[in-house]
Amino acid sequence: MSFSITIGVDIAKKKFDVACLIEGKYKHKVFTNDEPGFIAFVAWFLSLCGDVKPLICMEATGAYSLPIADFLVNNSYAVSLVNPAKIHAFARSELSRAKTDKADAKLIARYAAIFQPPLWTPPPIAIRELQALIRRVEHLLEMIQMERNRLDTADKTIRTSIESILSALEAELKTTRKAIKNHIDNNPDLKQRSDLLASIPDIGDVAIAYLLVAMSTHHNFSSAKQVAAFAGLAPALRESGQWRGNTHIAKTGDAALRKALYMPALCAWRFNPLIRTFCERLKNNGKNGKAIACAAMRKLIHIAFGVLKSGKPFDPHYAV
Repeated sequence: MSFSITIGVDIAKKKFDVACLIEGKYKHKVFTNDEPGFIAFVAWFLSLCGDVKPLICMEATGAYSLPIADFLVNNSYAVSLVNPAKIHAFARSELSRAKTDKADAKLIARYAAIFQPPLWTPPPIAIRELQALIRRVEHLLEMIQMERNRLDTADKTIRTSIESILSALEAELKTTRKAIKNHIDNNPDLKQRSDLLASIPDIGDVAIAYLLVAMSTHHNFSSAKQVAAFAGLAPALRESGQWRGNTHIAKTGDAALRKALYMPALCAWRFNPLIRTFCERLKNNGKNGKAIACAAMRKLIHIAFGVLKSGKPFDPHYAV
């Protein structure tokens, strides 16, 4: 099915920009990234599109894109979630230099109009429930940090109150993390894949949970490079004419997945012989610490992808 109207959605934590492309012209608007914002968005594009069904396209950015994508699909609208690397490659092909949320939404709308990407399939129930538990942990960690910040400067009259809330939040965090483990253990497929990932040195429970979601079959990733791009870990090269710049990591994709892989990557750099050798080679080639850490995260993704695809535990003697 080909769509004559496309809508690009650029999502941030608290709001999202949209650009509706109709007959070569754009209509732009900003909405809050919550259910009232989703409802207002639907009312807005229906007023523009009338009886014509639009294709709504956005980058697959994990926690930020899933709530709105779920809402739209549950209300029978056509949604495409596109690997961020594809959008950035399209931007380079257009020599696009504008870097605003509005410009990004327009870019995504053009991408959808030209390529007509396939419709998104929501994840299986077990993955959706795991995602919900992971998001709950993220929210609890945010609330705990907020209360700790308050405690640093709190008047003594309210310290007891803050400490009480902190205690309750930390208890709830412990309970939710246990719920994640139980959820994985009670699902045969998740348990099998979790055990395979656990065979990789330095991969802990947090990273395993995020990787189970990222490498779920509903994403249809055919290579580890696609997973790395989804995580926002695909290196890009800045260059112009005769000038050659350094590679850098585009700050797109699933930031929560990157965060979950960061500490395992640092540990692997020190203790996993395969990754340590790889990192030392990069260091000898003049790469800085941040670039090496990002490369180690990519290497972990490649190892994890290989382990899950083969169905065999990690083998340190097998070159990845």
